[in-house]
This record gives sequence, structure tokens and C-alpha cells, in this order.
Amino acid sequence: MRSGLSLLLCVAATTLAAPLEKRADRTQAPAGCLEVGGSGLYKTVQSAVDALSKSTTTSQCVFVNPGTYQEQVVVSGFKSPIVLYGYTTDTSSYTGNKVTITQSKSQMDGIGNDATATLRAATPNLKVYNINFVNSYGKGSQAVAVSASKDKQGYYGVSMKGFQDTLLANEGNQIYAKSFIEGATDFIFGQRATAWFDGVTINVVSAGIGYITANGRDSDSNPSYYVINKSTVTGNSGAGTYYLGRPWRNYSRVVFQNTALSNVINGAGWSTWQSADPRTDKVTYGEFGNTGDGARGTRANFSKKLSSAVSIETILGSSYRDWVDTSYLS
Repeated sequence: MRSGLSLLLCVAATTLAAPLEKRADRTQAPAGCLEVGGSGLYKTVQSAVDALSKSTTTSQCVFVNPGTYQEQVVVSGFKSPIVLYGYTTDTSSYTGNKVTITQSKSQMDGIGNDATATLRAATPNLKVYNINFVNSYGKGSQAVAVSASKDKQGYYGVSMKGFQDTLLANEGNQIYAKSFIEGATDFIFGQRATAWFDGVTINVVSAGIGYITANGRDSDSNPSYYVINKSTVTGNSGAGTYYLGRPWRNYSRVVFQNTALSNVINGAGWSTWQSADPRTDKVTYGEFGNTGDGARGTRANFSKKLSSAVSIETILGSSYRDWVDTSYLS
């Protein structure tokens, strides 16, 4: 009798410790997850996150049923790995997502970038699957959809939409895979994160001029590095209206590689910060193996064509498999 009970406890512990479930769709809550919406106990995502234990080191998860949730979600200060799942009919990408979390805070509210975010992710060992995050503020001010500020965070089949400053990839090792990122001005930005973007769709909204990345690396010792790998840049803004990036700080470091660039990308590829304040003397802006009309043109003289692709190990370290869901890698 005791051995049988021990076996059950062991199975239960294993289920809670490893809530990830590999399947083509995810229309029911994985075992052990707190459930939001539908017949779930929780009506808001934040209330479910608040019900998780801050003291346990055993992995915890939240499952969100279909719907649009008008709220800001803060995930902060957990000792355990956390997994957020959205209901989806296709776990392999963002296209089957049925969960949207949206709000419209901006810096016009007198707050900083992080405080404007729809998802404020300030806990390590976080995985997010198949949720759409929207900041609906629009033009006129910085307004973040996702703020990622801790180590070992992964976003899989996630959609992020905003206008200016959509994704704050700010600190720690991070991965964004099979996801969607939309914006106009500096909409992938941050200061200290090392971030790998794999198989993502980057969609630019109509604008007279726009910038995809604004990496804020400020010194040789700052590890920050963004690599966009095997991805797609698309949009209907008009030919040559967008740049791959501009330097928020003058050690900015970004590479686009093996990526399809539509004609929205200007032939120069990369921009100065401003004409009177270029910030290009120490930048690392590189490209390798890109295709499409946007890969053509005479590139800015402060950028370079690489002789080989940057490896994921260079960005995330040799032990990345310990925390990355590798089934989403291209």
C-alpha cells in the first residue's frame, strides 16, 4: 500500500515538474495548470498568476481559454519555472492562437517603458506559448506589448503587436521562436539581453520611415546581442521605408541572417540614430545569407556582410538546450 502511494506521489510530482505537453493543438489545460476563462476557476490571467506559489521551486503553469482579456499581466519574482499556455488549434506557430491579452498604457501616462507593457515578464525560467499580446495605444508614444527582463525566457508561437517599442528584450538570455512581432519605430529594443529570434515573422506597419531594432548595448563588456535567424520581414509600408535597425547606444549589436527581407527594407539596410547624433562608431551590424528585394542595395558603411552565420551557441551559450524548447527551432 505504501509503495503504491509512493508511486502515485512520484507520478504527480513528475507531472507538476514538467508541465510541457507536446501536441499539435492545446485546447484543454495541461495537467496541474491553473485555468483561466471558460470553466476555469480564474477570470483574469493576473488572478491565476497571483495564485501561484512564490516559494516553491517546482514548475508551475497557467492555461488560458479562448477570449480577449483586457488587462496588464505581471509575472515577477518566482523561484520556480513558470509556463503560460494559450488555447490554440496549432501549437507550431502563432496562427492558431485564440487568446489575446490587450491594454493601452503608454509613456504618456507618466510611466517608464516596462510599466507600459501588456506582459511584464520579470521572472527567470519562463516559457510562454501561443498567446497574443497587444498594446493598442498606437502612434504618439512608447507603448510596449512584452517586456522581458530576466534570464532564460522563451516565447513560442507568441504574437506581439504595437507601434513604437513593441518588444522590450532587455536582460538575460531569451528566445523568440515561430512568433510574430509587429511595429513601426524601434519595436525590438533593449539594453542587456542576448536574444535569438528563430523563424519569426516581423511585420512592419505603414509609416513614412521606420526602424525594426534599436539595440542599446553601451559598452564592450555589455553582452547584449540580437540575432534574427531564418525569419521573414514583411509589410505594406512601401519600398525602402524601413531600416533593419538603428543604434540606441553606440555599441549596438544586431545580425539578420538567412532571412527573407521584403522591399520595405531600405537599400542602406541600417540607419544612424539621428543625423546630428549618429552613434555608429562602435556598432556591430551584420548580415549573412539574406534574400529578397530588401537584401539588395548598397549597405551603410558602418555595417558589414558576414562570412558565416552566427551560431545559437554564440548567443545563448552551449547549455541552451537545458532551457530552450528546441522543437520550435528551425
